[in-house]
Amino acid sequence: MFKKNPTSVRLTLRALGCLLRYPDAQLRSVMPQLIDALQVEQALRAERMAEIEAVCQHLAALDPLEAEARYVDNFDRGRQTSLHLFEHVHGDSRDRGPALIDLLQTYEKAGLQFDAEELPDYLPVVLEFASTQPPEVAREFLGEMAHILNALFSALVARSSPYASVVAAVLEVSGQRVQRVALTPEPPMDEVWAEPEAFGGCSTQGQAKPGQPQPLQFVRNPRAERAPQGASI
Repeated sequence: MFKKNPTSVRLTLRALGCLLRYPDAQLRSVMPQLIDALQVEQALRAERMAEIEAVCQHLAALDPLEAEARYVDNFDRGRQTSLHLFEHVHGDSRDRGPALIDLLQTYEKAGLQFDAEELPDYLPVVLEFASTQPPEVAREFLGEMAHILNALFSALVARSSPYASVVAAVLEVSGQRVQRVALTPEPPMDEVWAEPEAFGGCSTQGQAKPGQPQPLQFVRNPRAERAPQGASI
């Protein structure tokens, strides 16, 4: 039985944030402790808790290299499953910088100093911050990101990733409805990361590509048009 309105979600949010981090040897070694932390506050439904336990056991049993490779496949190969939340909204646009600054200011107003290698919109960092706040403040804060979390959840479900259960748990702890949403198709990774051809494959703008006929262009000499008859130019 889970508590509908738990008095604390601190341990739950921290444990879920840890589960979304890179599964190195240290993280995989504490999977039993993460399960214990989730059981203390009883903030998750029994069915969701069973899913999270299965994720923990699965990660602990995997070959280390396989666990790490699957993590990269899940979260580092496409914007739809990025754990950097503002990438879902702003992508690489200039709007992302001000959004990150606003988030840093939110941390600072709460009396916390951000000091990490990751960007402040990295979901495990966001969950760690939320875990430091009273439950009602944490739910309101995470609720503002529910549309991003549902998009992330949907993308992970589409990839049949067990990590979808972890994101669903974050939504439920935040008091939000877990639902699949329509996703905008992404171009293949090869296209996203491909270097554009300089001048469309030409060495000089306006020339044809190698192996094709090189067009010649003639223009009138304005000096010749202005010169009177008999004058040299």
